[in-house]
Amino acid sequence: MNQAATSNRPVIALILGILGIICCGLLAPVAWYMGSQEVKAIAAGTAAASGEGLAKAGMILGIIGTILLVLTLLWVFFAGGMAVIQGLSAA
Repeated sequence: MNQAATSNRPVIALILGILGIICCGLLAPVAWYMGSQEVKAIAAGTAAASGEGLAKAGMILGIIGTILLVLTLLWVFFAGGMAVIQGLSAA
């Protein structure tokens, strides 16, 4: 396939994956979804194979970012809940 037929979705998935890890964890699941959809499209032959590496990288970063997001949310809820309980018991 020529360069004009390549999609920009792998690049978007990679950018969202990077942003999902660095600053905005809510973008990580979007990167995971977009990357996995693009990998499936490449495997089915409906997308250019030249973006496979970027799509896989975006998907992997999305997975890592989603895991970090879940762990962060669990920590916030756990620590926040413990702070409320500690505040109530001290009063």
